[in-house]
Amino acid sequence: MGRKKVTIVDVAREAGVSVQTVSRVLNAKGEVSPRTREIVVAAIERLGYRPNGVARSLVTRRTLTIGLIVPDIANPFFPEIARGVEETAQAAGYQVFLSNTNEQPEREMQALHALAEKRVDGVILCGTRLADEALLPMLTEFAAVVLVNRALATDQADAVLLHDEAAMYRLVHWLVENGRRRLAFLAGPPRSYSGQGRRRGLLRALNELQGHADLVAMVDCPPFVDGGVVAAQQILEQGQGVDAFVCYNDLVALGALQACQQAGCAVPAEIAVTGFDDITVAGLVTPALTTMRVPKHMLGEHAARLLLERLAGRQEPRQVVVEPELVVRASAP
Repeated sequence: MGRKKVTIVDVAREAGVSVQTVSRVLNAKGEVSPRTREIVVAAIERLGYRPNGVARSLVTRRTLTIGLIVPDIANPFFPEIARGVEETAQAAGYQVFLSNTNEQPEREMQALHALAEKRVDGVILCGTRLADEALLPMLTEFAAVVLVNRALATDQADAVLLHDEAAMYRLVHWLVENGRRRLAFLAGPPRSYSGQGRRRGLLRALNELQGHADLVAMVDCPPFVDGGVVAAQQILEQGQGVDAFVCYNDLVALGALQACQQAGCAVPAEIAVTGFDDITVAGLVTPALTTMRVPKHMLGEHAARLLLERLAGRQEPRQVVVEPELVVRASAP
């Protein structure tokens, strides 16, 4: 027969205290003297009581769990980041709790509160949509925080960033060098940190290229296929002679391709379309999508390593900046 499972009643009997006292120690609620707490923890260790990992956390002050929050798990960009985080964390003995916010700041705040209640050792936030004044106070709830695609003026969090501005600057120059003159920017969500960087890169390039190319339209849009369809249709209906759709991400670009097809505009003969991220489907559609490749799995690896370094005692903040790479396919130039 197998060994009988140790219960909270066994711990209370071993420690010579009530079940309620053991519960208070386990949940860190209610008043328990330091001496009583030591006795209960010692009893837990002697008996090998393991209530979902809490007993270990009482001694080590660690739960060996981390939280990962993403804005849209249906976007193929984020599962690859999640894999990078999970594989790196699991190799170090950590489990990952994943939360999806559907691009909603209020759901992101709820996820942060839930992870704090679970006492995760640290949290990784991808593409957070929270304003600084809402996000900064939450950082104090965690021993370690890493932001992906977001920078904050604080020493409390590390960051893994894309060089969005430089990448978009290169992409626009490449389009103009290949004959595109009237560009429209499908800019994604205005709260996106990456979107703001891409917008700056596009405007800086076009400012340098005055007389050679113009920005004829810029439309904020949800970062989904449907968002790209609606934004591209709106621009096409205005009849401004656009010859390139520069898109916030690949999903928006797929929507722009769909809008061009519906309007009878040939891609790339009449209108070039470019994306950003290089999700798997970007190379499978027709025409295959020209885009800026982001090493998504690597972003997750970097984020997890920074978090583990913080948990190991590093105090000074760090940033890792990753350079996207232009991938030329059939949709442009």
